[in-house]
Amino acid sequence: MSVPCKFERSLLSHDEYEAVRLTHHPVIYDLDGTQLRATQLRLRTMRDKERTLARQKRREMRGKAEARGGSFPGTAERPSQRKQVFASALKRINKEISRLRKIDAHVAHVEAAHRALAQLRAAKFIHHPATGDTAREGMQALPSSRRRTKMPPAKIGSISQATKNAQARRDARD
Repeated sequence: MSVPCKFERSLLSHDEYEAVRLTHHPVIYDLDGTQLRATQLRLRTMRDKERTLARQKRREMRGKAEARGGSFPGTAERPSQRKQVFASALKRINKEISRLRKIDAHVAHVEAAHRALAQLRAAKFIHHPATGDTAREGMQALPSSRRRTKMPPAKIGSISQATKNAQARRDARD
């Protein structure tokens, strides 16, 4: 469940709110990778601290633990709300880091594909002409000057035979 910004501001101190404010929509896109990771670490420590306080307060309410520090009165509701704010901010930071990683991976794949295509195109061109005939001892086989046919010889004869048969049928009609 999302938490409104005004409610976040009422729960957090000024320094904590500044860390959370960096994770919201227009501001998060201005951060680079190192700033995102620094904010991620800071938010993790704040979330973990609030999680510990909320767990301790729940244990105190059930009677399983002694009260720690007399200066922290109240129920476990407020620390769990603060933990929720930090967790949602951490989730936004993680999504942005993941998005940036995917963009970097996509750029790397595109560059690799361009390099592979350039190598493929370069391999198709013959860099040196064929050597041709060279002087050697003995006789050389001469290449045939006859034209090579692409169709089978039986097909060539059948065409002329079909013409002969058609002419014979026309002659027989008269």
